[in-house]
Amino acid sequence: MEDCIKVENLTKKYVIRKLRKETQFREALLEFVERIWSPREEREEEIFALKNISFSIDKGEIVGMIGHNGAGKSTLLKLLSRITYPTTGRVIVKGRVGSLLEVGTGFHEELTGRENIYLNGSILGMRKKEINAKMDEIVSFSEVEKFLDTPIKRYSSGMKLRLGFSVAAHLDTDVLFVDEVLAVGDISFQRKCLTLMERLNNSGRTLIMVSHNMTPVEELCHRVIWIDKGEIRQDGKTMEVINNYRAQYNVPRQSFGFDLKNAYQREGSGEIQFLRAEFLELDGTPKEVIHSGDSLKVRLYYEVKEPVPAPKFYLRIYTSEKPIKVVTFGNSILGMQIPMIEPGFGYADIDIEYLNIMPDRYFINVWVLDGRGKYIDSLVRCMTFDVETSNYYNTGIGISRDEGITFLPYKFHYTNNGVNIT
Repeated sequence: MEDCIKVENLTKKYVIRKLRKETQFREALLEFVERIWSPREEREEEIFALKNISFSIDKGEIVGMIGHNGAGKSTLLKLLSRITYPTTGRVIVKGRVGSLLEVGTGFHEELTGRENIYLNGSILGMRKKEINAKMDEIVSFSEVEKFLDTPIKRYSSGMKLRLGFSVAAHLDTDVLFVDEVLAVGDISFQRKCLTLMERLNNSGRTLIMVSHNMTPVEELCHRVIWIDKGEIRQDGKTMEVINNYRAQYNVPRQSFGFDLKNAYQREGSGEIQFLRAEFLELDGTPKEVIHSGDSLKVRLYYEVKEPVPAPKFYLRIYTSEKPIKVVTFGNSILGMQIPMIEPGFGYADIDIEYLNIMPDRYFINVWVLDGRGKYIDSLVRCMTFDVETSNYYNTGIGISRDEGITFLPYKFHYTNNGVNIT
């Protein structure tokens, strides 16, 4: 793959001078004497935001960056965005760069929303004709059409966020940097942003996302860089890095419950609506970790708003990277017909005795059809989950993702010189 971003021996140092608060003549005199007799360097402190880090990111990758506050994540994005420059080392970023590092970044407070869209586009080197072609998409996504000709300084933080993200995502950039901005938006807008970032990545855009919220990182990123005290602590597969990060800082695991009410990619007539999903043991207790070969119950909670005859519920699992259908579950596949379903609340359980899929990340689509095959509710990529390795064959070796996307129980026999050996 072609390198899109290359960082070599990058260091960023800040020098902080320590000043004494002078409130009395005596203190001022002491400060004056200290300045005469003490070397200047002793009154300065060097702070290393980043220390000699190196990595490369391929074109089209989506990479998450995690770490505690002050670890150096935001400083790194500012260096990649050329907002600031390194003390030593070098950064190479190929192509147009779009950045959303904090709410309102790149906006001129006195200009209107429309004027700021043109300003941002011109900074990226786009012509007015190109910006005009993107204008309707930007405005529609940001949901600030009524205020488009109002100065940005009168926008709320949420409005600035929506417009800022929309501008950064829709203008023609090759690389997009996003730093914690989703923490400001509501749940539905967060889902909307995540869906758009996934679509941008599928079109070949390179994305770098900083977040303290592990859920979007787990959902979108195949690779994570963990930065700790200005250095790269680990760079690798998403769940390997996140699990080590959680273990280090006792960060709780992701809950295996999913709110489906606010799912963004939703279609259907709406007589039935999915509300929530849970991963459970077959006995109904919460399932905290999923291993290859485990049993699993997926419970889909729903609300029926109008009577529906013979509904058909479906759930399909996909691989996360280069999506491939793994398996589809449904009552009609088993030849099971559900009679008329009446208004109210309920849930459907899918009991899987053996989850014979390899350790990896997967995502789920769910939908329900009426008796004529019409979509009542359909949610795309509404859940993700990670399957961890297990000792299913009792060999101590574990099951490897490199061996395929699924595995089956089997026995192995061979015959040597007419003797069958088991």
